Amino acid sequence: MANIKSAIKRIDVTKRQTLENKARKSEIKTYTKKFEQAITDEKFDEAEKLLKLIDKKLKKATTKNIIHKNTASRHVSKLAKKLNVAK
Repeated sequence: MANIKSAIKRIDVTKRQTLENKARKSEIKTYTKKFEQAITDEKFDEAEKLLKLIDKKLKKATTKNIIHKNTASRHVSKLAKKLNVAK
């Protein structure tokens, strides 16, 4: 355990940031599952809206350094490809 006051504060900040990062990742996963469900239900309009939303969330996570830029791009590309094949 840290003894120095600033180190104790950094531990608290890191815990809070970790929770925020997990929440953002979880949100992206949830929307991705909704996107997959929309495709299986053949609700392509809803799937397109979700794809835009997922893209926005992934770019936001990229700017916050939660995920890498290439990872976000790869996810969006994969989902767009699924949508185009399903149509």
